[in-house]
Amino acid sequence: MSEYSFRHLINMSDDWGLLEHAKGPRPRFSHGYCTDDNARLVVVATRDPNGTSGASILARLGMRFVLSAQTPEGRTHNRLSFARIWLDEPTVEDAWGRSLWAFGTVIARSRDGLLHQRALGAFESGIRHRSESMRTMAFAALGAAEVLDVAPAHAGALELIADAADLILSTERSPAWPWPEPRLAYANAALAEVVIAAGMAHHDDSVVHDGLEMLRWLITTETHHDHFSVTPTNGRGPGDPKPAFDQQPIEVAAIADAANRALSATGDHDWIRIIDMAARWFHGDNDAGVPMIDDITGGGFDGLHPHGRNLNQGAESTLAMISTLQIHQKMAHLVR
Repeated sequence: MSEYSFRHLINMSDDWGLLEHAKGPRPRFSHGYCTDDNARLVVVATRDPNGTSGASILARLGMRFVLSAQTPEGRTHNRLSFARIWLDEPTVEDAWGRSLWAFGTVIARSRDGLLHQRALGAFESGIRHRSESMRTMAFAALGAAEVLDVAPAHAGALELIADAADLILSTERSPAWPWPEPRLAYANAALAEVVIAAGMAHHDDSVVHDGLEMLRWLITTETHHDHFSVTPTNGRGPGDPKPAFDQQPIEVAAIADAANRALSATGDHDWIRIIDMAARWFHGDNDAGVPMIDDITGGGFDGLHPHGRNLNQGAESTLAMISTLQIHQKMAHLVR
C-alpha cells in the first residue's frame, strides 16, 4: 500500500528543474516552473528512506533550482518561465518559506557534503527575514525544525520557530472555531505541526499541548464517515457542509506530516491510525471512492471531484502523494 516511485517526477523534470503543471501525465512546458514545487521536491527526495531510484538526482536538481531562486539578500523568486526568465519579484512569501524548509531538510538529512554546505549558507541568509503570513512562517519554521533536530542550540532556528508559533497562537480564536484563521485554507495542518515542533524545541509542554489540540480539532473537522474529507479549494469555514470539493492532495499530505510530528512528541500510536487514514485517502478511501494514484505513471491526480478526479498529474499532487506514502511506509516498519 505504501509503494511509490519517482518516475513521474523524473518525467516532469528537465535539466533546469521540476515543471509545475501537467495535461494528464504530460508536462505543460509552457507553464514553466515554480520554486514552491522544486522546494517540495528537495524535501521529498532528500528524506526518501529507501534510496529510491532517481531520488538523489532529483534532490540535486531541485536544490539547484531553489538556490537560483534566492537573492543574495535572502528573498525568493517563485515563478520561472520555460524561457528561464523570472516572472516575479523576490519576496518573503510561500516560496521563501518552502525554500527554508528545503534547506533545513538538506542540512538535517543529506549526505551530500556540497549540498549540505550550500543549504547551510542559504538557510542562514533566508532566516534573517520574517513574513506576515502565518502559513508562510509555518513552512519556514518546518525548515528550522529540521535544523534543530541536528543542532538543537541553533539560535536563528530557535528564534524563527518561536516567532512562527507566536504568530499562530497570538491570533484571536473562539470556542466555536478554535482555529487561528476565520476559514481553513491549504496545508492547514502545517500550522498545528509548527506549534508542536516549537514546543518541543523550546521544551515547553504547554505549547506542545496547544499544537496537539489544534491538530485534533483539524482532524475532526476534516473527517467524514471515518475517512478524510479535507478542505476544498475555496476553503472551509464554520457551518460549511461536508463533503465539499475540489479536495487537494496537499491537504492530506500536511495532515500526515503533522501526525508524524505528533507521534514523535507523544509516542501515542493512535497517530499512526491518522497516517494510515491519509495513505488510504490516496488509495480510494475518500468522498468519491476513487484512487488518487496512477499506478502506471507513478503520478498523483490533481484533485478530488464529487464523482471522480482531475486526471492531470501535476508536480504538487504527485509530491503530496509520495510524501504521504513515505511517512506511511515508515510507520509500517515501526509497528511490525
